[in-house]
Amino acid sequence: MTSPGPKHIALVAHDDRKGDLLEWAGYNRDVLTGHVLYATGTTGSVLESLGLKITKLLSGPLGGDQQIGALLASGRLDMLVFFWDPMSPQPHDSDVKALVRIAVVWNIPIACNRTSADYLITSPLLGAPHAAHPPLTSTLSLAGLRHQPWRVPQPAPSPGAAACRTPRAPAA
Repeated sequence: MTSPGPKHIALVAHDDRKGDLLEWAGYNRDVLTGHVLYATGTTGSVLESLGLKITKLLSGPLGGDQQIGALLASGRLDMLVFFWDPMSPQPHDSDVKALVRIAVVWNIPIACNRTSADYLITSPLLGAPHAAHPPLTSTLSLAGLRHQPWRVPQPAPSPGAAACRTPRAPAA
């Protein structure tokens, strides 16, 4: 169970979206002030102009995305606001995909645009305690089965299936 106190929120934006995040954070400055904020390097520098107290990590392509991912995986972040740019190729696209993936795996709410960020920041759940959920795992492992990607489970044949099969000719 997490406490109803300040949430730990990561703020990240690609270069073409930093202006959007700055505008959004400025509008929500009073709410954000009550939480513990983290940001990747350049994004953090931009957001400091709002007077927000931010723990700045490395720049995204230089390891900041991985630092945010480590905070997510270690249970030290409650929310990720990541304004990414789906229209521009990023030199660190694999890091971006990994960051979104780890947020989903660890059941961390993620906002990728202003609308979803608005919903998260204004949610009554933001100030309420909530149960931490376990990370997602394979549905096979949830069923108590060992995951064997080379072996696809086959459904049991129906009782009349044998009668419907065409017999094979013996190999010559």
